Amino acid sequence: MNYKNSPIEKINFRKKDIFIKRDDLLDASFSGNKARKFYYFLVNDFDDVEKIVSYGSAQANSLYSLSVLAKLKNLKLDFYVNHISSFLKNNPKGNYKKALENGANIIQKSDCDLQEFIEKNLSKKELFIEEGGRVKEAEFGIKILAEEIKKWAQENKIEDLKIVLPSGTGTTALFLQKNLPFEVFTVACVGGSEYLKKQFFHLEKEEKYHPKIIQMPKKYHFGKLYKEFYEIWKELKAETKIEFDLLYDPLGFLALFSSDFFDSKTVLYIHQGGILGNETMSERYKRKYS
Repeated sequence: MNYKNSPIEKINFRKKDIFIKRDDLLDASFSGNKARKFYYFLVNDFDDVEKIVSYGSAQANSLYSLSVLAKLKNLKLDFYVNHISSFLKNNPKGNYKKALENGANIIQKSDCDLQEFIEKNLSKKELFIEEGGRVKEAEFGIKILAEEIKKWAQENKIEDLKIVLPSGTGTTALFLQKNLPFEVFTVACVGGSEYLKKQFFHLEKEEKYHPKIIQMPKKYHFGKLYKEFYEIWKELKAETKIEFDLLYDPLGFLALFSSDFFDSKTVLYIHQGGILGNETMSERYKRKYS
């Protein structure tokens, strides 16, 4: 099992050179930004803990990653969701299916704020990991990622580096900026820039450690299908032979190409993993746009 030292590859996309940090190539069952965020929980022992508790969507990457973590640590997992479609219940696929196979207990609770509900009912033998891994412990694994980037930049004599990645909770981008001498840029994939800024402050009050948010001219709604997302995703796969996540990475690359980073800077894009979710997302896109 390898949870560190993912390779960095150089690609040429739309006639621009981009370096890709291939965190998708960490262990097949525990990869991407979730492997970094949950690394602390993987390498530390929690003797009094019997169960991990979290919440999110029924197809969240964190659901599958936490199910793997729980299995590796011989713990139970309760994962709360507001909604599971009847179609998904009857036709399990993607993260939902794999999490069930790992023994996850996925609980639908639609009548309350899930975080508030969990915090009120949490026992001493339960470990609560907030949605998407938005926890201070995530810095432990992301700091290792930052060290890998610094070492690579030093070895390649790169001094002016721009780090680019898309954000949900912004946890990875925030802790990268806190532990890197380079500028980190991100784009809000969930809830817009104001929501993302609030997520930064939830984890870090010192604004000097906050990444820069790329403002997009168009507002995108999380989980909604956009033809330009599907087109750039297919283009990336055809040109680079790398499969990216269909939920976050299309907006990440659209944001990158809306910027002026290529003028004189070296760009490193962080692959977030999450490929398992493409099974259901690609089907939705094919039904709508193929």
